[in-house]
Amino acid sequence: MSLNSARDGELQRTESGDGAPGAPGAGARRGRRRWLVAAVVAVVAVLAYFVLSRVFAGQASSANAAKGGALRAVPVVATAARTGDFGVYQNGLGTVTPVKTVTVRSRVDGELISVAYREGQLVREGDLLAQIDPRPFEVQLHQAEGQLAKDEAALKNARVDLDRYRVLIKDNSVSGQQLDTQAATVDQTEAAIKSDRAQVESATLNLTYSRITAPASGIVGLRLVDPGNIVHATDQNGLLVITQQQPITVIFTIAADHLQSVLQQRKSGHELPVEAWDRELKRKLATGALLAIDNQIDPSTGTIRMRAQFANEDSALYPNQFVNVRLLVDTLHQTVLIPTAAIQRSPQSTYVYVVKPDSTVEMRTVEVQLTEGDTTSVQKGVSSGEVVVVDGVDKLQPGTLVALAKPNGARQQNP
Repeated sequence: MSLNSARDGELQRTESGDGAPGAPGAGARRGRRRWLVAAVVAVVAVLAYFVLSRVFAGQASSANAAKGGALRAVPVVATAARTGDFGVYQNGLGTVTPVKTVTVRSRVDGELISVAYREGQLVREGDLLAQIDPRPFEVQLHQAEGQLAKDEAALKNARVDLDRYRVLIKDNSVSGQQLDTQAATVDQTEAAIKSDRAQVESATLNLTYSRITAPASGIVGLRLVDPGNIVHATDQNGLLVITQQQPITVIFTIAADHLQSVLQQRKSGHELPVEAWDRELKRKLATGALLAIDNQIDPSTGTIRMRAQFANEDSALYPNQFVNVRLLVDTLHQTVLIPTAAIQRSPQSTYVYVVKPDSTVEMRTVEVQLTEGDTTSVQKGVSSGEVVVVDGVDKLQPGTLVALAKPNGARQQNP
């Protein structure tokens, strides 16, 4: 029993690590266990540090992103859709054409002694323009009047003789032949007087023609003949040119495809307004009305010519000036209007970005009816009062938060 007890005690000491001092490797095993435990603890601590750091960093990043996202709303320029009338225009190219262009020529031959106008002056019909030396025509008039007076005296004497022969024929004092001859003399003298009166009228007319007056109101061009020159009725260049500029007309063309719409409006008795714009379509020069339509279409261009008349009281239109013409053929009433810059196009559809009450944008498909300059008429897709983005759409996607900015860059209150 004592021997077994001694073995058991020795075995227990060996398992509990209290081996005999001479037991081989006991101390080394205890050192390795300590280092292994320390290494495991260190690894766990490092892993825990990295995991917790990433979690806290993610939370902070999310918070900062949310905060930054709220501050980095996309600035855009937007405007509200409105309801109004929209004009349907037909555009064409035109040339300003005077109502009258008159080349003033002399109707008699003579010396041009004076000019009573200034180049570029506005003259009225009947105003004196030039004077041809009237003295030769005055002499002709005096000669014609003298011949008329002479023949009138001869006629008076011939009539007296005729009355005397009629009395004498009853007494057979004269022959019937003498009576007939005297009657013929009276008739010849009366005919001569008619010719004399025509000569007087001709001389009077020539004297009148020596005083050249304006045949129409308008602007006088540059002088073609100076005083002192001998002018003739057969001269081709004339003395001056007058162009009537108030009113004035514009001859323009539009596509023949739109002719029927114009004719329908004219048949209805509507006066079609016409606007004349400058070469770059930036400034309106005048407003008038359609005056006439040509009677045939030009087959080479597929266009038809029309004439519009303008009062031109401010002389904004000048003869032979090139203008762009806009003919109003119809008006759409109470239609939704938005800026043309808001319209975006993709291969699939035409759309706009609409700003919702929460300051995010929605992509809305629209149906465009007509576009004229900076304004577009929308038939479907946008209602009056809705705010559409005009500038900054290249940075937008559906749901993007936006901040409305004025055109100069300052922010404005969101709708």
